[in-house]
Amino acid sequence: MDIAVPPLPNSSKINQAGNLEVAGCDVTELTAEFGTPLYIYDRRQIVDNCRAYRQAFAAHTGDYEIIYASKAFTCLAMTQLVAAEGLSLDVASGGELHVALRSWFPPQRIYAHGNANTHDELGRYVRNEVGHVVIDSLDELAALDSIAGEHGRKQPVLLRITPGIEAHTHDYIQTGKLDSKFGLCLAEGVALDVAARILAAENLELEGFHMHIGSQIFSLEPYVRAIALLADFAAECRDRFGFVCNIVDVGGGLGASYTTADEPVGIDEFARLITGTVRDEMDRVGMEMPRIAVEPGRSIVANAGLTAYTVQAVKDIPGIRTYIAVDGGMSDNLRPMLYGARYEAVLANRPGAAPTRTVTVAGKHCESGDILVKDAELPDPRPGDILVTPATGAYGYSMSNNYNGQPRAAVVFVQEGDARVVIRREEYEDLVRLHERLE
Repeated sequence: MDIAVPPLPNSSKINQAGNLEVAGCDVTELTAEFGTPLYIYDRRQIVDNCRAYRQAFAAHTGDYEIIYASKAFTCLAMTQLVAAEGLSLDVASGGELHVALRSWFPPQRIYAHGNANTHDELGRYVRNEVGHVVIDSLDELAALDSIAGEHGRKQPVLLRITPGIEAHTHDYIQTGKLDSKFGLCLAEGVALDVAARILAAENLELEGFHMHIGSQIFSLEPYVRAIALLADFAAECRDRFGFVCNIVDVGGGLGASYTTADEPVGIDEFARLITGTVRDEMDRVGMEMPRIAVEPGRSIVANAGLTAYTVQAVKDIPGIRTYIAVDGGMSDNLRPMLYGARYEAVLANRPGAAPTRTVTVAGKHCESGDILVKDAELPDPRPGDILVTPATGAYGYSMSNNYNGQPRAAVVFVQEGDARVVIRREEYEDLVRLHERLE
């Protein structure tokens, strides 16, 4: 039986036992074996999304690059999967680079980002010969040029520009506004001056331009305006410096479905608009079609994942609210507390039952704001029920933490009835593994 909750993985259904099943695995059995909280990913759906991106862009252009944004979710198994599917990889720290290299991800397919890369991180990018470093500031430019020279490397780079476009999303995940910590603004010739300095640098090789206007975007119109500005900038660099832009990286940001009301843009439509707009704008300014790069993260993994909890208590406040408390919360899903992200809830052991109560799903942490789902419609929840929040595949584990001494949850990949742990659950001893006692 199908389940009418779109954010769940595509393979979700109600099995013969009456429980929620994902990719042939009974969720209640998974929690009995691996415990809760538990992140569960449909591996096949991740693969399908990777392939959908490649196929969509291949249908519209011969020169493209799909760069998975590892900040959405990364681990050795995930980077191995991305490599096998022919995608490149976006890393935003030395730690994300380390994960990639430990999985033998090809360094030439890595794009290194960040607005505050340390000298150590820049050195790691150069020594490991990553494909591209995305320049975010004048200080980074100088440091990278010096480090590349020390290692005898001509480091390929992109210049990140801030187009001054506001995407229609939460303010905290808008990254293309003029007032942004990311990139170099087009105003007052700031980005143009940095481009000139990169071209003059002895150990850097400018190959193109990068932008990222935000995340969880449902309207594609801001991309059109931002690409037009990027094309104008590329033409100005050509006219002033003779520079030919070979790569246009428009970033990521394509939205995912978190609730039944969400209607994100499809991958095919996104690919058609991006390739068509870049082609039109480059034609307008008299430039050849460059390689188009995009950096999807959320749209690849968000709806492939869910988080399962065990209900611990039900608390009625007469005339006000009913709280149900679960054994996780802001330690495994910080997004509702960080910027009001909305989620839905399903009882995995009674997914087909009709809703009878409006409840608020609360976490176990010492914060009144530790609320996972407000006003969820559920069928009379009881302690011991397995509650699932769909669409936690992006930024759930990545943002997880040890607040209140909570060990990080395990992660399992499921496919065709088989479950494999790809990140083990932390134990209490892990919480003090790096600590030192006072004498």
